[in-house]
Amino acid sequence: MMDKNITQNNSFQERLTSRVSQFDISGKTLLIPDMAPFGSRLLAAGFKAFGVPARVMETYTGLEMGKEFTSGKECFPCQVTLGDILHFLHTEKERLGDKFVPDQYVYFMPEADGPCRFGMYNKLHRLVLDKFPEFEDVAITYLSSTDSYQSSEILPPEKSRLFRRLGYVATIIADVLDRIVWRVRPYEKIPGQTDEFMEKALQEMEQAIEASGESRDFKTLYSLLSDIAFRARDLIDPEKPRRPRIGIIGEIYLRTHPRSNQDIIREIETYGGEVVDATLGEWINFVTYSNLRTTRRKWNQAWKNMDIKGLMESSRKWLDSKIEIQYQLLRQKQAYAQALKHLDIQDDHPIGLLEKRLDNDRLFNFDIGTEAAISIGGALEYVHDDFHGVVNVFPFTCMPSTICSAILKPILLEKKVPFLDAPYDGSIQPNRDIAIRTFMYQARQRLIKNQKPA
Repeated sequence: MMDKNITQNNSFQERLTSRVSQFDISGKTLLIPDMAPFGSRLLAAGFKAFGVPARVMETYTGLEMGKEFTSGKECFPCQVTLGDILHFLHTEKERLGDKFVPDQYVYFMPEADGPCRFGMYNKLHRLVLDKFPEFEDVAITYLSSTDSYQSSEILPPEKSRLFRRLGYVATIIADVLDRIVWRVRPYEKIPGQTDEFMEKALQEMEQAIEASGESRDFKTLYSLLSDIAFRARDLIDPEKPRRPRIGIIGEIYLRTHPRSNQDIIREIETYGGEVVDATLGEWINFVTYSNLRTTRRKWNQAWKNMDIKGLMESSRKWLDSKIEIQYQLLRQKQAYAQALKHLDIQDDHPIGLLEKRLDNDRLFNFDIGTEAAISIGGALEYVHDDFHGVVNVFPFTCMPSTICSAILKPILLEKKVPFLDAPYDGSIQPNRDIAIRTFMYQARQRLIKNQKPA
């Protein structure tokens, strides 16, 4: 009996390591979850530029399947993304019939280290897919925060570094496009005009990224981004007064996935707000910054132990991280500059500044990690930039966001900045509408109070 259990356990471990791994995905159809509407599509375009036929899956349609194969204790994004992949595969198999070849598909589910449950999504998804014999050969691949999302294992060496650069720039461009929408849509002359315009603009950017290929022709992408901002400016009605500015922080999936957060950005706009959400680039920059801090600690430990090999290895990694951070800051500055020539969108912040907002570790410490670090710092940065309210969007029971709420509530209350917790688990909260309307009333009062007399 014991031998049987050992055999089953070994088989289980083998499935998790061999079918959830990093491998060359060239020629495979890469299935990307739809998280941030702009970011996911531009990431897929980046993969296509390097010959990987990536597809962004339809989202939220398979939520009931995701819930069926989970207990409810998981993070809500786990249920959503699981439902997305199950719905896609079932639909694809039904569409193709005997022509459905499971090993031609690769499910892309990145991961992060630390206490967040996100690090286990792809393992749980593997276990669920294995419940369906027809999906056992659908492999799962990932990029990991442990090495700052290096792509060296999923693409050939000659393409990996180039893709990583293009993928980062595509992510930042998606952030800028988002901020163009949020700056323009509340003030548009004709309702719906902004969304219609940005859908066409997004298609233009997708085509430009795909066409850039391995050339990394960023000047062409920047030029198009500038043109999009220039054209979007004309959609604004200059007679409409500026609204209260609301900053969103929280768990990265929930705050960027409109279906999961029940379109909270549009709802805030409906009640008279102008929203700025934390960016995708912020998380990538934070991961690089955190890895630099980890390397610094290892260097200090090696110095203390007079470990020459450890010192040399830590020094190399430290230099690599410093170069990466400077590269990210450069590309971010270049992309935002294109839009800022035409629109006063909210610029993004360096991660080091968010750490300073934590008041020399009095409020929180980056060594603890998780999104709590940048959410708390980001909220205080919104306050510094004279925003009129802060919303914390997160999955119900999310530990980092619960920490954020506990720390931020008393601070923002003292500063008289309206604060709203917005947890989600797929259900409709009966008081949600009232809570947002009350919050927006408070934000509007803060705007009126802060306006200087003419």
